[in-house]
Formats: sequence, C-alpha cells, structure tokens
Amino acid sequence: MKHSLMIFWALSLLTAFILASSSNDGPFYDSTAYTECKAEAEKPLYNGGMLKDNEASVSGRDTLAGIGARYTPAYILHNLTQNTIYCFSIWVKIETGGASARVRARVRADNTTLNCVGSVSAKRGCWSFLKGGFLLDSPSKLSILFFEISNDDGKIQLQMESASLQPFTQEQWRNNQDYFINTARKRAVTIHVSKENGESVEGAVVTVEQISKDFPIGSAISKTILGNVPYQEWFVKRFDATVFENELKWYATEPDQGRLNYTFADQMMNFVRANRIIARGHNIFWEDPKYTPSWVLNLTGEDLRSAVNRRIRSLMSRYRGEFVHWDVSNEMLHFDFYESRLGKNASYGFFAVARELDSLATLFLNDFNVVETCSDERSTVDEYIARVRELQRYDGGSVRMDGIGIEGHFTIPNVALMRAILDKLATLELPIWLTEIDISSSLDHRTQAIYLEQVLREGFSHPSVNGIMLWTALHPNGCYQMCLTDDKFRNLPAGDVVDQKLTEWKSGEVKATTDDHGSLSFFGFLGEYRVGIIYQGKTVTSSFSLSRGTETKHVRLQI
Repeated sequence: MKHSLMIFWALSLLTAFILASSSNDGPFYDSTAYTECKAEAEKPLYNGGMLKDNEASVSGRDTLAGIGARYTPAYILHNLTQNTIYCFSIWVKIETGGASARVRARVRADNTTLNCVGSVSAKRGCWSFLKGGFLLDSPSKLSILFFEISNDDGKIQLQMESASLQPFTQEQWRNNQDYFINTARKRAVTIHVSKENGESVEGAVVTVEQISKDFPIGSAISKTILGNVPYQEWFVKRFDATVFENELKWYATEPDQGRLNYTFADQMMNFVRANRIIARGHNIFWEDPKYTPSWVLNLTGEDLRSAVNRRIRSLMSRYRGEFVHWDVSNEMLHFDFYESRLGKNASYGFFAVARELDSLATLFLNDFNVVETCSDERSTVDEYIARVRELQRYDGGSVRMDGIGIEGHFTIPNVALMRAILDKLATLELPIWLTEIDISSSLDHRTQAIYLEQVLREGFSHPSVNGIMLWTALHPNGCYQMCLTDDKFRNLPAGDVVDQKLTEWKSGEVKATTDDHGSLSFFGFLGEYRVGIIYQGKTVTSSFSLSRGTETKHVRLQI
C-alpha cells in the first residue's frame, strides 16, 4: 500500500510537470492578459498560432459581403474544425477618427455568425489587449474573423498588431484544466511519524481524511428551507457555503417605510450557524429600480439619502460578523437608480459605510453578463475593470472594494471567452467569485447538466477564482432557472454533475503504513484534514491545514 501511494503521488507531480513542459501533449494555455493601454504592443501569444505570418485583409468586397459591419481589418480562416476551442488575442489601437471606441471581434463561418468572441475598449495613441475565443459546433471551410466598432460614424480607423489564434482539442483543453487544478487547488503532503525520542516509526497505520475544503462550492437558499427537514438534510450533506436568494434584499426587509422585518433572514441565519456554513450577504443595494421598494422610488434628495443611510446601518449592524461577503452594489454596470438621484459617486459611499460597519467582511461589486458574453456593452470586462479602478481612486483611495462578483447566468457557455475574461479580471489581483451560477431553463435538463459541468470546471480550474455559488434555491414551483433536484430531492442531471464535482474535488480517504523513514506522502486538495495513527496498540489523532503553496507540506507527529 505504501509503495503504491508513493508512486501515485510521484506520478501526479510528474504529470503536472510534463503537461507544463512537453509539446507532445499539445499547446499549454497562456493565461497572459493586460488591462493597461501600452505604448507598444506585446508579442503575440503562442507566437501567433494559426495567424503567424497571416496579414489582416480588407480587400475583396464579395468575401466580406453581408457581415453586418462596415469594413474593418479581417482574417480569412480556412478549415476550422468542429468542437475545437480557438483562443484569440490581438492588440488594437485607434489610428484616426476618435479618442476611444469599443471594438468587438466577430466570426462568420459557413453556417453561423458568432456575434462576439472578444471585445476591448480601444484608445487613440496606445495599444489595448483584446482576448477571447470561440468554438464551432460544425466544421467550416471558410470563416472570417472581423471587427465591429460600436457607435461608429465611419471615421474611426483601427490599427492592429500581434494577432494570435490557437486551437485546442477538447482533450488538450481538459488536460490544461487538470494541470491548473493540480497546481492551484492541490498540494503535496508528507506526514512524518516518530517516537518521543525522535526515532522514526516504520509500519504505523496512518489514516488521513479531508474534513473541509479550502474552495467553497455552495448554493443559494430561500425561506423554503425553513422547517423543511428533507431539504435541510440534502443541503447540509453537500454544501459548505450559501447565499440568501431574496430575504436580505431591501424590498424583503422593509416592504413599507419604517416597518423592518428580518424574521426569515434571522431564521435562515440560525440554520447557517447551526450547520457551520459560510454565507455571502446579498445584497445591500440593487441599482435596478424594478427591485427597489416601491416607497423608495418616490423619495428624492435628503429623504432618499436618509433612507439609504438607515438601510445600510440597520442591515449591517444587525449581521455584523455573520456574512463573509457583502454584495454592496448589485448590477451597477447595468442600472443607476441611486447614482442618478444621489450623484455619480453615491455607490462608492456605500462601500465606505459598509467598511466602517463591518471591517472584516469582503465587499463586492456583483453583475451579470461579464463572463457569459461580450455582446452586452454595459458589462464588458473592460467596463467592469474601469468601474473597479474608479472606485479604488475615489476620494484618494479611501474606499476599498475587495471582491469581484460574477453572476454567471449562462445559456450556451463559451469556455474560451470565459477563461479569457477571467484572465483579464485576474490582473486586478482581487478575489473573484462566481456568485450566481446557473444554466437557462430554455434548455432541457440534460443539456443544462452538460453546460453546467463546463462552467464549473472553468471556474474551479482558474487559479484566481476563490469560490462558486449556484443559483439553485428550490421553490414549490421550481427554481429561478436551474434546479438540482425535483421536489422529492431526487437528483436531476445537473444535481448529478454537482455531486460528481463535489466528490472529484475532495481528497478521498488515504490509508497506508509509514515507510522505513517513518513517512508517507500524498497529493491532496487544499483544506482541513484529520489524521489518525495506530502503532503497537497506541492511537494518536491530530489535524492539519493544507493551504496554497508550491512546497511540500510537512506534518510531524509523535506516537
């Protein structure tokens, strides 16, 4: 047993090393991203890949006819294959005609048009980095990669350099994901067992069990879980993290002015405490007027300012220290109810007050259509980054925004685009959470499950993502978009995927005997572990933490 375990550990490390260094396993994914506008364009990723020595073309009106945009530089692509993941990047600069513009990359293939495979906010006088990608569900003999300029008056001319298009097979993409999982989510451990005099103990039976995970995967809950024992048991068996779907929103806690009601939120917090679950706070303010209490819609000036101040102080004073996160401003890229009435920087003031009231909570922006697509111009990755930087500069940097909340309401995921956007967000060096993951109910249950697995693997394998929350609170009439079970708590296909991933991304029980050096080694997922040792009738139990690091974790125990 001990020898096979050592071989497993060594092979795991060797596999990761080979994947990173050997071209025989295909290309290694390049996570490089830039968000600053640069004086000079950097070299192309993958040395250009399929676009090496391929100059952009603007000739041949017949070739480009009907692409739905005025002439732009375009790349003619031949013989693209089905289900291949194509990663694309390019540097863009406005040459003439304007100070800035949003540029969207599109693909026209034989049988389809992909409206957005990457976007960037381009500027005049410096180079901006566009990173994205796409996948075709059928082969294409002739395709065109071209660029659309938003709100273009025909005067803007683009300059482009360092274009790159790198194909990955499904197997190569999965191998890259596995490499990132092995290096970012796992770590080597060596347990040393000795006697009190320091002598190594050979032949001690060591059992190691992971008791908690460093990477939270959770689900939303609603008041429907209260008093529902089967629901509670099903939930606690799986999840170590949660978020309240609606019960903390202003319309729920103060439906009428001055009439506060935290009954359901308090009871849900009791459930969280009793089961040692971590919880995100969602949300303090929602910029969408559709979800603002009706009585608040009629307030203006100081009356609105006073109501806002009472809301944030009441909520955060009541739950100080209870929630690990707060979505302070929800969907401010799309809506501006408070900022339009209280001033452009009103939302930034919310962060300052939240920080004052709960200094240990991580404060988030939270929005949709950031990784789901790049077609929504209000929530492109550059728009998100620009808003974060505005907040960080506000009032001389006195306001601190700690976290990037990405909702993740997908229909058909574009995994190459999702990863490229996460790469760009990672340059902010802030925690990234996928906060409301689901797949559209317009798809059947089996298709939902297939796409959910893709999204979960992308999130878990990206080193800058710190947690995933599913938006799957169960109601008598179903869920917001995607349920994991039926009303009898029998798994639907999406539930099977979640259970599979929860098992796959947790270390199984390790049981082996120590070698002649009194040691055993394994490769485990980050988190908390319980260890038990039996030797010559003696038993010792202990625990240890496995946190992120490149060095082997050494645990020394005596028996």
